[in-house]
Amino acid sequence: MFKKAIVSCAALLLSAACAGPGPAGDAPDYPNDEIRLIVPYAAGGPTDIAGRAVARFLERDLGQPVVVENLLGASATTGTTELVQSKPDGYTIEMATTSPLVLVPQLQNLGYDKDSVATIGVSMQIASVLAVRADSPYRTAEEFFVAARQNPDRITVSLPGANTPQGIELRRLRDEHGVALSLVPFNGDAEAVATLLGGNSDAFFGSSGDVVMSRIRSGEFRALTVGSAQRLPYLPDTPTFTELGFAGLTLSTSTYGLVAPDGTPPEITKRLEEALRAALEDPAVREQIGAEYIPAQFIGAQDFRSLLDESWAIYEPILRR
Repeated sequence: MFKKAIVSCAALLLSAACAGPGPAGDAPDYPNDEIRLIVPYAAGGPTDIAGRAVARFLERDLGQPVVVENLLGASATTGTTELVQSKPDGYTIEMATTSPLVLVPQLQNLGYDKDSVATIGVSMQIASVLAVRADSPYRTAEEFFVAARQNPDRITVSLPGANTPQGIELRRLRDEHGVALSLVPFNGDAEAVATLLGGNSDAFFGSSGDVVMSRIRSGEFRALTVGSAQRLPYLPDTPTFTELGFAGLTLSTSTYGLVAPDGTPPEITKRLEEALRAALEDPAVREQIGAEYIPAQFIGAQDFRSLLDESWAIYEPILRR
């Protein structure tokens, strides 16, 4: 009887060992349930557009529903806090930006930072544009900045958030170049663009994604300057800040990418990385996001981690002034 019990117990242990870890750590079994994809900004902006385009592809590729949830607020830290506090099992991911991962944690004690997430890959990178309505009195960037110097803190600029790369860049414009604008932050580009469209701000400074580019192409908005180091191929006649004499203002490009909670098994993040790579090669996804915003070379988990580390090092001395 005792020997039989030992044999039975050994058989059970062998069976458990052969079965391996449960679903959370077993990549071949992942996913076997619905995936939640958090977007920490309002619907209609570039993060939301990218998140939904990628989610639709992931559903087909992974064979499970991917539900997009907009959890906005507090410079995108509301949604990111929800992510880092979630179980690291691959069933909660986020379409994040560098703002809540790199910028805000250096300005506020959030209980998390860039190292609280497992990187998956970059979905897009978008340079910034300063735009005004077509009926604005500022016909050129030069006229805009002359007026701003003459009227400090009077010209209002709607932003996708206070502690975004764009918000930090305009604070640098004030501190390093003496041009003080009145900054009005919102929960993402869509809200900020709508504010300018409604005539409730003088200008918009945010990502040059379709939410603003569609207005520029239609003639409703006029682009004054871009925040990239070089002129943009899709705005070839629009000068950079550097060309206008504002040296160093080249840090406002927004990076968007998928992340999971720290501690997510590497087999799962690898599976998601492979799915994201395939998504960004899909013609439908490229059309929805905008092929011009997708990096020519895929930026995977390791390079995305390096990008966050480098961004932290660049912004740290700026934010500690």
